[in-house]
Amino acid sequence: MTSRQTGENTGLIIMISCVATIGGFLFGFDSGVINGTVDGLQRAFNSDSVGTGFNVASMLLGCAVGAFFAGRLADVFGRRAALIAAAVLFLVSAWGSGIATGSLEFVIYRVIGGLAVGAASVMSPAYISEVSSARYRGRLATMQQIAIIGGLFAAFLSNYLLARVAGGSTAEFWAGYEAWRWMFWIEIAPAALFFVALFAIPESPRFLVARGRMVKAEQVLVRLYGEIEGRRKLVEIRESLAADLHRPKFSDLISKATGRVRPIVWVGIGLAVFQQLVGINVVFYYGAVLWQAVGFSENDALLINVLSGALSIGACIVSLLLVDRIGRKPLLWIGSLGMAVTLTGVTIAFATGTLGDDGRLLLSDSMGMLALVAANLYVIFFNMSWGPVMWVMLGEMFPNQIRGSGLAVAGLFQWGANFLITWTFPMLLAGIGLAGAYGLYAFAAALSVAFVLRYVHETRGRELEDMEG
Repeated sequence: MTSRQTGENTGLIIMISCVATIGGFLFGFDSGVINGTVDGLQRAFNSDSVGTGFNVASMLLGCAVGAFFAGRLADVFGRRAALIAAAVLFLVSAWGSGIATGSLEFVIYRVIGGLAVGAASVMSPAYISEVSSARYRGRLATMQQIAIIGGLFAAFLSNYLLARVAGGSTAEFWAGYEAWRWMFWIEIAPAALFFVALFAIPESPRFLVARGRMVKAEQVLVRLYGEIEGRRKLVEIRESLAADLHRPKFSDLISKATGRVRPIVWVGIGLAVFQQLVGINVVFYYGAVLWQAVGFSENDALLINVLSGALSIGACIVSLLLVDRIGRKPLLWIGSLGMAVTLTGVTIAFATGTLGDDGRLLLSDSMGMLALVAANLYVIFFNMSWGPVMWVMLGEMFPNQIRGSGLAVAGLFQWGANFLITWTFPMLLAGIGLAGAYGLYAFAAALSVAFVLRYVHETRGRELEDMEG
């Protein structure tokens, strides 16, 4: 037999998965770039804490809508088509967010970017899961989180360098525009790369089978896995869909036997919501504000963000090495436990602080060190567990027939919770303080331990066709 007949084209699978993860990179960059622009937005648009919170969180409204509709549109037009549309939206948002002259205009462009982020957040891991083999699917899907953190790190680093060169985020940098505007425009380059690269990858074979395009599906599967294995997989996919040949729709999420929402959908929603209730995006979106609130300069705060980004990448690599060895569930509950402990440490440190004359929280040297170390350990625990594993599980846990709809609903709840946490943080900061806010996140992390142990089932090593609803 020839290698074409028997050989899996692992290099091609990795290459097209890497293209899909550019969407994750843009997801991370678009989410993290706002971190260094908060001062610029406040000055440019004369916004108060509630207005600033909405400016920062406005993207997340688009994310919720984008995630919800991307899953359904991908069932109609294809996974790749959904990602191409997302790439266009990334380009529009990157340019418009930087050129905006008022809050309304800025919010519109950030919502457009949110549509792109929401679509990429659910479609990139779904696409990777649908083209990769079960034995290393977790590792390839984890690459998505490495790309997300890579995007966050790139945003933090470019924000830091631009602010340092210009003399501050609100200072003029080049061509008469402030540095914070250029922070958004940097994203245009990777967004353009994503758009071009998507035309070089095939459509998901499972989508092609679901749409009845068997010849094209076979061509893609043979290209990925060789003739023998590719045709075997084609038969498996057809058999998994044979019992229910209608086109996917939202009503598929309701069990015909019980008339209730399928339990797997509730588990997906729980995973999506708990990932946000632990407060991770407070660090991602408000990191600069947070560290300035406890006495660091803007420059030092932005540098701490760079450090957190680097630690996050390292933690994701740990997850990459372990996710297909020890499984998804152990990583989740270990991460939950670690986050509960470290968030409690942050809460204790902030609770000891006193307010200075300028309204900033003053910590002793020992408590300041505890807050810094515990916060970065928290980021490490998150990014070796819930950060990548939640997306891995959402991309693979749903049966073929309901994958798009399941992702749509889970994505809607994930980004809705993200919006709630992000929008309310400035108000929590003004109301119950940093200690109170982080105490709530610590409690959510503790609850997530029980959720994982009780409701989450392992998916390691299982073919997508074997997933049950």
